[in-house]
Amino acid sequence: MELYSNVIGEGKPFVILHGFLGMGDNWKTLGKKIADLGYEVHLVDQRNHGRSPHSDEFGYDLMSNDLKNYCDFHELTSITLLGHSMGGKTAMLFSCLYPQYLDKLIVADIGTKYYAPHHQDILDGLSSLDFNALKSRGDAEDALMAYIPDPGVRLFLLKNLYWKEKGVLGLRMNLDSLIQNVIEIGKELPSSYKFDGDVLFIKGGKSGYIKKEDEAVIKRQFPKAQIVEIPNAGHWLHADQPVLFLEEVLGFVKN
Repeated sequence: MELYSNVIGEGKPFVILHGFLGMGDNWKTLGKKIADLGYEVHLVDQRNHGRSPHSDEFGYDLMSNDLKNYCDFHELTSITLLGHSMGGKTAMLFSCLYPQYLDKLIVADIGTKYYAPHHQDILDGLSSLDFNALKSRGDAEDALMAYIPDPGVRLFLLKNLYWKEKGVLGLRMNLDSLIQNVIEIGKELPSSYKFDGDVLFIKGGKSGYIKKEDEAVIKRQFPKAQIVEIPNAGHWLHADQPVLFLEEVLGFVKN
């Protein structure tokens, strides 16, 4: 599967993987700032997301293999890899399976453990959209309001809207496959997997995705892991505290 990406800048390769229901474009602002410091930033759309190909098959083994093929195609070696949420799970598995590709790994607000499905309201909301009736983004936002009260989450999801043809809106993601395979999103990193390279885990102070009791397991599988917390940041910590997030990332990669 040939993944879609937006490549910004020149220099050392820096690959960013978005979270569930996101796309590489969610990271464009931050990606440009990283590129300005001498990196070739790859904003990658994972399978069934953004502009990448759709497939009935979905899971972390597949997404890790997609990334390996992407690196081979673009001749990327010694990469810095940043993954957020679902992208962080892909990045962790990739680092364990293909450590030879990695210089440094950054995992944003996700642990190695199993997470129970918790996106049902969002998936119900997206499934409810009637594209025969919707004539604007505003119509879509109104329709989502009953399911998703948080305006920030609605805005994030609405980035998936595009004009399929004149007057007809659609979603870029493969919603049917993601609903069918939603159980895959929360799967844990197998306990036998280990990566001995440099890793930074960044957690949001208000998030709860990485708890204090998770840190021992993380350090067992990632012995060199540094774990830092960004205050006043939720799960979308790069959007909540972009300056602090970038500071942590750059401090780690330049070290």
